[in-house]
Amino acid sequence: MKNLIFSAVTVFIFISAFISCQSNIIPENFQQTTICNPVNLNYRFCLDKPSRREAADPTMINFKDEYYLFASKSGGYWHSVDLINWDLITTKDLPLEDYAPTAVVMNDTVYFMASADKPAVYKTTDPKTGKWQIVNPEFPIGMIDPCFFVDDDNRLYFYYGCSPVNPLYAVELDPKTFNPIGKPVELFNSNKEKYGWERFGDYNESKESSWLEGSWMTKYNNKYYLQYAIPGTQFKSYCDGLYVSDKPLGEFKLAKHNPISAKPEGFIGGAGHSSTFQDKYGNYWHISTMSISVKHMFERRLGLFPMFFDKDGDLYTYTGFGDFPYKVPTKKISSPEELSTGWMLLSYNKPVEVSSELADHPKKFITDENIRNYWSAKTANKGEWFSIDLEKECSINAVQINYAENETQIFGREGNIFYQYLLEYSSDNKNWQVLTDKTQNTTDVPHDYIELNKPVKARYLRLTNYNMPSGTFAIAGFRVFGNGSGKAPYPVEKLEIERLSEDRCIVNLKWNKSPNTTGFNIRYGTDKNKLYHNYQVLDADSVTIRSLNSLTKYFFTIDAFNENGVSKGKIIFEVE
Repeated sequence: MKNLIFSAVTVFIFISAFISCQSNIIPENFQQTTICNPVNLNYRFCLDKPSRREAADPTMINFKDEYYLFASKSGGYWHSVDLINWDLITTKDLPLEDYAPTAVVMNDTVYFMASADKPAVYKTTDPKTGKWQIVNPEFPIGMIDPCFFVDDDNRLYFYYGCSPVNPLYAVELDPKTFNPIGKPVELFNSNKEKYGWERFGDYNESKESSWLEGSWMTKYNNKYYLQYAIPGTQFKSYCDGLYVSDKPLGEFKLAKHNPISAKPEGFIGGAGHSSTFQDKYGNYWHISTMSISVKHMFERRLGLFPMFFDKDGDLYTYTGFGDFPYKVPTKKISSPEELSTGWMLLSYNKPVEVSSELADHPKKFITDENIRNYWSAKTANKGEWFSIDLEKECSINAVQINYAENETQIFGREGNIFYQYLLEYSSDNKNWQVLTDKTQNTTDVPHDYIELNKPVKARYLRLTNYNMPSGTFAIAGFRVFGNGSGKAPYPVEKLEIERLSEDRCIVNLKWNKSPNTTGFNIRYGTDKNKLYHNYQVLDADSVTIRSLNSLTKYFFTIDAFNENGVSKGKIIFEVE
């Protein structure tokens, strides 16, 4: 009897220990409720030199309350049930080496096409399988940047165009054969003399001709919202403009609020060539191309932003604090504020120590909030490390680790592409505790995002390398989010505004910077109650914005933020 009792106790202890052990190896994102741009996908390495990752020109569809994401030259497409966790689906049935794919759901079937001189149209009733059939083997219109749109009456339309000279076009299609009905219609062209967001360059500063491209159609309350991308995918100014019509083939008129999607600054810039979709709760989303464009102009990532129609039917994408963590909703929402975590950036320009560094990639780039810069250790050896001093004890809620591809020799998806590391935290830089242990990780997470189930108090963080897939141990940004122990900054009460008379697309802004401020978010728009544009700057007291519509007046306010919170602008300034 004693032996039986002893055996039972032994088994109980063993099972309890096993369960405890298993609970410790549950991934940290098991209960993840937030995301942080750029989206943490296993972006494919390009097939040509130099070795670098790319994904762009995204199309997202909601098919049977699950999400499918297609992007240029990605070697597959992604699937998700929650917009947080993604798995890659590979297939040999689709032309995945073509740019700018489009997809649409029609009669419980998904249809797909990508850019080509003689493209084909494909279909599937189950995209999870990767099995597709050809519907139209040779689409008769040579085009770039296609977009399918199915109207409420099941009529099918097709939008396309990608040129620094030509306009965008549209034509109706036969929904059975996918052949055109009638001739294509010219829609509109760019007008950079009047519309500053259509001008070339990172800051819309160049006179070169811009690329008009990336059509996407959304219907709302019997209005047709035709979105387009401009001025160029390699720029932080890459954005989406908007024209609106009562009919799917026009005539289209410029929307008052433009551009509808832009993120010209921050850790990573760009919010252009996008697709708009609704989630399973009816919320609108905009998934966009974001720019790195250092190793190659097509070195790009993807960003996911909430989108809204206001009570007047004006459409806008919320990109304020667009690369800070935000909640993924599980219900219908009505405003961006419902997505806010309240977590602030704790790591900007904080002191860093490293195991080694290359001269051209110093340690300061780890925390400079610029994805185009990166630190690199001298090797990829296990044991290379860096640590960051937050300069005071803070409450930490999330960390984003953005790897850089320095001296990599990877092409495509071949080989063991994953990162392994140990992330620790400390209050005294002597005694360390594990924040997350990914020394056995085998998934490809180039923009790894760790949301803590419970915040931790710490001043120091240290990341130690265990494995790099290729190249050296390199980081384009180590970003820590949470809350400091102080007060939010003083609000900005004075804003000097100078709109240039010789070029009304340009405005100069200047304000007083208080010592306890990390950065500022300028909000502005063509209506004082609709300040839908966001322009974020760090450690500055002035900015020049060159993306205005020269024909309209504007309203501005400025929010100040630091590690402890945001102080909203209280005064709205009008400029003719």
